[in-house]
Amino acid sequence: MHFVDNLNPVAVHLGPLQIHWYGVMYALAFIIGYFLLCYLAQKRRLPLDRDAVAELVLYLVAGVLLGGRLGYVLFYNLPYYLRHPAQIIAVWDGGMSFHGGLIGVIVAGALFARKTGIGFLTLADLVVPVVPVGLFLGRIGNFINGELWGRPSNVPWAMIFPRAPLVHGMMVPRHPSQLYEAAMEGLVLFAIVWTIAHRRPPDGILLGTFLTFYGLFRCLAEFFRQPDPQLGYIGGVITMGQILSIPMIIVGLAIIIWARRNRAPDKTADRKPIASRSA
Repeated sequence: MHFVDNLNPVAVHLGPLQIHWYGVMYALAFIIGYFLLCYLAQKRRLPLDRDAVAELVLYLVAGVLLGGRLGYVLFYNLPYYLRHPAQIIAVWDGGMSFHGGLIGVIVAGALFARKTGIGFLTLADLVVPVVPVGLFLGRIGNFINGELWGRPSNVPWAMIFPRAPLVHGMMVPRHPSQLYEAAMEGLVLFAIVWTIAHRRPPDGILLGTFLTFYGLFRCLAEFFRQPDPQLGYIGGVITMGQILSIPMIIVGLAIIIWARRNRAPDKTADRKPIASRSA
């Protein structure tokens, strides 16, 4: 007997307004992220008080939403959106790309770093330990929505996803790939970068570590996840998620090598506490 993923994706009904669990997970991720960023900024004695961190979070929210949506449009379904451009803004119908969101966050982070005068790599290493929290909650949201299901499987923990395509006219058990990704990209990746963050590594090490391990975990998860139907297997052997993740591994390793070769002494312990200021 297999678990059937027919969970209600709507968390709350407020008259005609529906608040979906996926949106709740996004909101929760940014709230938790705010408090973790405040803690890390204080611990590393960066010139960011709570108001400045709140502003940083707003930059990140914009980067995630705009980059994630445009990334999905460009990487996963461009022909459809070229025919229906008005649907690009229809985010309520689904369609977000992590890799697009990552690009959006990098752009937003660069703009914030330029505004505040904080080095980009310093800011990136501040944000990186928080990102897996959002990834974990986002994948749980995918699971509740019954989307991004896995490939057919007979493993004992396989599940039925009613929205998945029928196989020979029947619903078949599939890998709960959303939960695999929640575990790898969320819990395991958080443990890795959070542990390294408390060792005060040179600037860039955390960013490189995150890119490398996310790319590895995503490539692995794609072997269990059903490819997007409009794309399928590219070249018959590889998925778009793997194509986008392989460069992350290469760039991540390059950043780690560069950071280790250009190691600078840690001066955070010598910084004086930063007085609170309005953003």
